Amino acid sequence: MASRFRGFLPVVVDVETGGFNAATDALLEIAVTVIEMDEHGFVHPGESQSFHIKPFEGANIEKAAIDFIGIDPFHPLRIASEEEDAMNRIFKTVRKAVKSQGCSRAVLVGHNAAFDLGFVMAAAERCDAKRNPFHPFSCFDTATLAGLAFGQTVLAKACAEADIDFDKAEAHSARYDTEKTAELFCTIVNQWKNLGGWQ
Repeated sequence: MASRFRGFLPVVVDVETGGFNAATDALLEIAVTVIEMDEHGFVHPGESQSFHIKPFEGANIEKAAIDFIGIDPFHPLRIASEEEDAMNRIFKTVRKAVKSQGCSRAVLVGHNAAFDLGFVMAAAERCDAKRNPFHPFSCFDTATLAGLAFGQTVLAKACAEADIDFDKAEAHSARYDTEKTAELFCTIVNQWKNLGGWQ
């Protein structure tokens, strides 16, 4: 893996949020899936980790955003972690994976990855995280990659073109979207390898 992506370990991330502004809007869910590689150089999704997150103090939550994703951040049965605890646990998991695969840093993979990276970095700053394993600005965007590979930029449509099952009723759950994005990323990377693009 270390030689495939210039020492970076791809880690798929999806966030569900209370709006579009990473600096002011609540981070409500986060999930990560570490990408692994077999002995033949083909990649596949590894284990996933996910958390429901309590909105940070003073967080903005747009009603339109939570109506769209179907999350009630204050539901009494919602089991949610403090943002700092969730981020620290995710960062620990990712740092361990980076080390075990001989890489130097994690690179975030996401569908419209800049959005997810912005919320991860904002949360890391709020939590004063000292050992954030993610590259601060580089990322791999599966919306772009899927546009190239399949002519589709919407996750559900790209998955359909890639013959990946996608349940629209499960969409906008951070864990589900992360796992489907991971499948899509691996499909594209492996197809490129099969075409002779990386040996």
